[in-house]
Amino acid sequence: MICIEGRLILYHRIKESAFERERAMSNEETSDAELPPIGPVVSAAHLASGALPALSEIEFAVTMMVNAYHRWMVRGMAASGLDGLSPLETLVLHSVNHRGRAKTLSDICLVLNIEDTHTVTYALKKLEKSGLVQSGKRGKEKTAEITPEGEAACLEYRKIREGLLVEPMKALGLDEKELSRIAATMRLVSGHYDQAARAAAAM
Repeated sequence: MICIEGRLILYHRIKESAFERERAMSNEETSDAELPPIGPVVSAAHLASGALPALSEIEFAVTMMVNAYHRWMVRGMAASGLDGLSPLETLVLHSVNHRGRAKTLSDICLVLNIEDTHTVTYALKKLEKSGLVQSGKRGKEKTAEITPEGEAACLEYRKIREGLLVEPMKALGLDEKELSRIAATMRLVSGHYDQAARAAAAM
């Protein structure tokens, strides 16, 4: 049997151990509370020190998104059987296929918000040479129209996109209405960047 003195010693040791654990937990909570908040997450801190730091966060997120999107388009089209298409050529191909209507150069540049029309002209030439689009005329303007081969490539890309991108994204449980609202906001914000670019060009 344990003597009374031994029981008292054991009791006090248990009490001290419990006290030490409680004090350690308290110190952890205090240290966590004293930690500075993380963020904003930006690529250039000197641009995030102004009146609207969140805009720098958006710019960084858009940069990451655009690069990831471009990388996906190239890999997605390659998986569809069209290796060697650039992100712009992929965008132009799907734009020409949109709603099955012939598009002019100005139509494509307007929709994709592209200022350097020669880049789209080069993309169309490459797509036509590959048999994915065909040229035509609308009045005096040259048009581009999807070919059966181009439409088949777009549909194959869509199938791969559904399996590799859309389904995993749906599994995140994102609110589609919220995503649409974010997309609308981004389109509005892009208009301000266009205005700022024009103002900067006039300086």
